[in-house]
Amino acid sequence: MKLDMHCHTKEGSPDGKLELLENISILKQKGYQGMLITDHNSYKAYRYYKKLQEKPDDFVVLKGIEYDTINAGHMLVIMPSGVNLPILELRGLPLLLLIEIVHFYGGIIGPAHPCGERFLSVCNTLHGKLSEYIYHKFDFVEGYNACEDADSNMRAMALSKKYDLPCFGGSDSHKEDCAGFGYTILQDHISSETELIDYIRSGKATMIGGRHYMHTTKAKLGKVNNVLVYSFWIYNKFLALLRRKSRNFELMENQLLDTIRAGKRRDSRYIPLGDD
Repeated sequence: MKLDMHCHTKEGSPDGKLELLENISILKQKGYQGMLITDHNSYKAYRYYKKLQEKPDDFVVLKGIEYDTINAGHMLVIMPSGVNLPILELRGLPLLLLIEIVHFYGGIIGPAHPCGERFLSVCNTLHGKLSEYIYHKFDFVEGYNACEDADSNMRAMALSKKYDLPCFGGSDSHKEDCAGFGYTILQDHISSETELIDYIRSGKATMIGGRHYMHTTKAKLGKVNNVLVYSFWIYNKFLALLRRKSRNFELMENQLLDTIRAGKRRDSRYIPLGDD
């Protein structure tokens, strides 16, 4: 089964230019059987998809998210089917707490483009450089990202080998001409987030690859892109601060902190957390 495991949409990402249904159509034409929606801190596109009366045939759309941590860059998160956690749409959690919450509810988590841009990629953040133990807590690594250069992807794959983690591959598409540039191939057919999580945890193989997308914003801007990266870092810090009160409310409402600190772990299959 061939999937694009890193897709942004116009419906869910502020920088997304490609509508979800357009993305699906392009991927189907390129021989894909599924995709993982990974919008920035948002499940809007997946909620839109669930409400559609007519859905594309023979194509699996999975619910994921690309989460902006406060200290370790972007993380790809996949929660079990039916698990709805509003806190995952509130950017700014520190990485270790995010990992605990994701695992607490039966999900999996791994770094997006781990060796990419400064501040946005775990290996190029201060936390990632000083806290090597965190890599043992990941469930996978994005080993191929079509918007990263060969060196970045080679180092990402080396990271997965070092910590014995499976690899995901994806396009990181925000525009039409990037859709389907990266892929993940699974040995089995999966039809839900829970099946994908079980597949990864069972230790089954993934195969990744694609071709480099040459027309990214950073490629066009060159050295000026550093200014954009710093600007995004400030923007992320500011929005994280704005959402602090909402995050604390969600944590208290779900009693997550007390339960996690007590060392308890829930099985998400038995918790009524609401609909997708």
